[in-house]
Amino acid sequence: MTISTKGRYALRIIIDLAENDNGGYIPMKSVAQRQGLSHKYLEHILPVLKQNNIVDGIHGKGGGYRLTRRPEEYTVGEILRLVEGDLAPVACLECGAKVCDRVDNCRTIKMWRNLKTLIDEYFDGITVKDLMQDEIDPEKKIDKSFLDASL
Repeated sequence: MTISTKGRYALRIIIDLAENDNGGYIPMKSVAQRQGLSHKYLEHILPVLKQNNIVDGIHGKGGGYRLTRRPEEYTVGEILRLVEGDLAPVACLECGAKVCDRVDNCRTIKMWRNLKTLIDEYFDGITVKDLMQDEIDPEKKIDKSFLDASL
């Protein structure tokens, strides 16, 4: 699994909007300048975030974007899934994937399912507010009790 530029930039945009929140709308141009991102690239990411109610936006004078919720109410997992799609480490675990003919005899499926669960829990355990701080709290723990001891 590789997080694309689109996914990384979406997180940067959300963090920027959170850090620069003044109660009003923040112009896309300002976000692009602060983040060193192309205005065109933001034009591809922000509509996806707006359609999914992550941000609210208006056009015209005084327009721009703002978050629809508080930073602690957004998870990295939520944002990445919106722009990246499924975070599955292998194609057979992607949402809507055709069930593999070999799933009943697959020696690796438990490992891949466990990895997917770890990835989802890790990203869902980090909020935008966490990212606004200098580092992720090392005390954040992932529940690993689901891991199959036989692996």
